[in-house]
Amino acid sequence: MSILHAPSPSSAAQDTSTAAPTERHIPSEQFETPYADALRSLATHDWQRMHVPAHHAKAENAPGVASLVGADALTFDFPMLFSGVDQETWRLTTPGRVTPLMRAQGLAADAWGASRVWFTTNGASGGNHVATTVVRGLGTEFAVQRSVHSSVIDGITHTSLTPNFVHGAVDSGLGAAHGVTAAQVAATLAEHPRSAAVYIVTPSYFGAVADVAAIAAVAHGHGVPLIVDEAWGSHFGMHPELPTNAVRLGADLVISSTHKGAGSLTQSAMLQLGHGPHAQRLESLVDRVVRSYQSTSCSALLLASLDEARRHLVTRPDAIEAALSSAKRIRGLVHDDRRYRDATPDILASPDAIANDPFKIAIDTRGAGITGTDAHYQLLRDHRVYCELATPSALLALVGATAHVDVDRLWGALQALPEAEVEPVRPVSLPASCERAMGLSKAFFSPVETVPYTEAVGRISADSLAAYPPGVPNVLPGEVLSQEAVDFLRHMSSAPSGYVRGANDPELSTFRVVA
Repeated sequence: MSILHAPSPSSAAQDTSTAAPTERHIPSEQFETPYADALRSLATHDWQRMHVPAHHAKAENAPGVASLVGADALTFDFPMLFSGVDQETWRLTTPGRVTPLMRAQGLAADAWGASRVWFTTNGASGGNHVATTVVRGLGTEFAVQRSVHSSVIDGITHTSLTPNFVHGAVDSGLGAAHGVTAAQVAATLAEHPRSAAVYIVTPSYFGAVADVAAIAAVAHGHGVPLIVDEAWGSHFGMHPELPTNAVRLGADLVISSTHKGAGSLTQSAMLQLGHGPHAQRLESLVDRVVRSYQSTSCSALLLASLDEARRHLVTRPDAIEAALSSAKRIRGLVHDDRRYRDATPDILASPDAIANDPFKIAIDTRGAGITGTDAHYQLLRDHRVYCELATPSALLALVGATAHVDVDRLWGALQALPEAEVEPVRPVSLPASCERAMGLSKAFFSPVETVPYTEAVGRISADSLAAYPPGVPNVLPGEVLSQEAVDFLRHMSSAPSGYVRGANDPELSTFRVVA
């Protein structure tokens, strides 16, 4: 039984952020945590451990590790394939070979309305590697949103796929890349009829929610599955004030970064399989690919955190309501302030956005006498307030879906930020896509040379380069480096908290290019 009963997918039903179903029924089994409980039970026994990990659950064997995670955590650090948790039925009355891990994954499938769920311990990045490999099992090319996470680009490169890019909406002022529309996807599929799948990202890093139902209808109308990187929407569908999650809207395979919004431990994630013939066709392939990517030594702690996070998210609507209240209060303070501006209307004005994630609060710093990047750094340095993301024009705050937030501390820190008399110069946030000269895989695996940044313009990049966060590649392997892209990446790397994933050196004084 699903916790929420979604309406049948249709774009008309998804025009507001309250499109999630209003009926809420919590089956009693959703209060259970079969995998976490099995782990706790194992830890109560007086084991003489003669197996990995080498600390053998004793703090004295790894005092530094114990000081980081606590001695109790070591007692739960059982290896994968432990008899009774992962391989055999243990203290269960359920008929057949159903392990606690299988049961936990089944409860997660019910919670999110999926036909099947896989727990993974290498993040949504690993889920994207799985999904791109699955696409390669369907064909050699596919329609994919250009502003995907860099892990999707890595997957494309490793599997020698040909991407037919759908260029989504960009707010160059805020420095935000959003999503794509059903019409754009339809046009790409018409232009590239050999595309074997559609791959999109929603919500965007800034919380813009695309019309998944309409895009699913387009994909299915062309006879291909829809894959959704819903990394930032793991909490969707769990409360009437939250958008409906992608698998309930017709997506066939969904990558969910559970730790981001739902509160499991960092690096834990889920893959969710949808319903219908396209999803059914994927199931066996997804299962085999997951097994080939998942570590045989995956962390029991991470798996158990997924089980516990699911229970907490599903059974504590009051915690979600408290978090929503905190987010509303922060947004209201920003809205009424003389310096800062709530950028939610900008996000909703994007052509792809039919809703927004209420837990993402975009604070526009244009006109505030400070750049978003400087605000981010000073909040870290002087106030120990760590926001999710900064661009030259904005600061992005994230409220966890079940989190208690000290709103007064955050607001006091924002008010304490200095204000320059002269509005600071804000460089253009996002460069235009560079011209493609070579396939991604060919460029990535070609011989390379390293050149100074002054000689990089006009050369073919061998790397995927992404200002992080959000981790959307600004340059792809095989693209010709433009002056705009080089200047942007060097500016982002020089920021106090700047980082460019894939860079040859932290300052981008050099670039790797095809020889």
